[in-house]
Amino acid sequence: MSPSDSSAVSRREFLLKSALTGAGLILAPAALRAQKEAAASDRSSDALNIAIVGCGIQGLILLDSLLLIPGVRIQAICDIRDYCQTQGRERLDKGGRAGETRYYTDFEDFLDKERSRDLHAVIIATPDVCHAPQTNACLKAGLHVYCEKVMSNTVEGARSMVRTMRETGKLLQIGHQRRSNPRYEFTINQLVKNARIPGRLTALRAQWNHLSGSGPVVCPKGTEVPVDTLRRYGYPSMEHLLVWRRYRNYAGGPICDLGAHQMDILNWVIGVRPTKLTAVGGRDYVKNSEQLDNVIAIYDYPTSEGMVRAMCEVISTSSAGGGGFAKFMGEEGTIILSETPRLTKAYREHIAPSWDQWVEKKLLVRKGGTPREADDRIDVRETMALDEFGIPVVLTKTIYQPHLENFFDAIRGKATLNFDGARALESEGVIFPVNAAVAEGKPYIFSPSDFEA
Repeated sequence: MSPSDSSAVSRREFLLKSALTGAGLILAPAALRAQKEAAASDRSSDALNIAIVGCGIQGLILLDSLLLIPGVRIQAICDIRDYCQTQGRERLDKGGRAGETRYYTDFEDFLDKERSRDLHAVIIATPDVCHAPQTNACLKAGLHVYCEKVMSNTVEGARSMVRTMRETGKLLQIGHQRRSNPRYEFTINQLVKNARIPGRLTALRAQWNHLSGSGPVVCPKGTEVPVDTLRRYGYPSMEHLLVWRRYRNYAGGPICDLGAHQMDILNWVIGVRPTKLTAVGGRDYVKNSEQLDNVIAIYDYPTSEGMVRAMCEVISTSSAGGGGFAKFMGEEGTIILSETPRLTKAYREHIAPSWDQWVEKKLLVRKGGTPREADDRIDVRETMALDEFGIPVVLTKTIYQPHLENFFDAIRGKATLNFDGARALESEGVIFPVNAAVAEGKPYIFSPSDFEA
């Protein structure tokens, strides 16, 4: 098992740091002030003692959010790479919170020593293959766990996590952070389900397309892990550690890594289990990967109002405009929902009743722009341009912060988890069969066992 995370290639880390800085998460004065306020609170008697297992790219992103949350003390960091430990220490130094943190290379050593030091919870951001064994070990040690999605590289691993959660009575939050995002909660619960602004849903679509690197992996000088250490944790080479998502032994490929997020949103909207999956895909671009890099999966959802078909697309050859999104299409309108604010919009079909009432009730915001002076359709069968509306909810925190805060509030007895292991298995059950369905070239028929522990 390895407490390391994905590729630490220098270019990617540079882009990550640039993105975080641009978003105001590293150097912005407001973020620095929030870090200082949180640092003062983590010395209080009721502060939660937290450890991070896996301090690669995802672990660092979570750490940046942790530094903004009051009442949280980072007690330990564990990663098999000294380089990742150093990156974590530098983040803590900038936030003024590095003095009490201990660092470990070996997971078993970490758990053996820290479990007796009043540790409350563990954040797990390691490769997918590590999630189940590390989560189960932490739960059995009496610790609450926040584990990144997907739950495991296998459905069997995911089921074991749910069983251990139930047996130990400890909390297990899975990192589908959109479940705690106020814009997602508002859009799905208020606009789609309560107000039914799109009308009867007829089709859904989700995508997360991105331009993936296909060249050789270069490990930055001075960040290598000794060969004997790599092999002890199950990695034949540094490439296997840096880009573990390319290998079947460690992960399920882009459809699991990215598609799981988007399909979770569609499951949330529809509210019933699918009955059938049809999928196509291939290794079309990243030639030195064992995973399918282009996948299109179609699901049949029988609802009380009729059949709804949902398509999930993960393409590694084009960003297709950037950002992942989910689209809910109904008889009276369409809502596009994304963590990227500029992609989040609602469109009224021209045959639908006026949406003025939803604007007056502040459920929607009318978008500006010049009035349409003429019908510019090129064909009479083409739908005329639709009225565009905005969603009046803005997330003022990092995208991970509300989900982590919900986890900590649940530990303190002030909330229930927004997405525990059982609910995550119910949602991720639609993703696990995709690779096999592509390989076999025939539809997959779901059974109740696909969603249960």
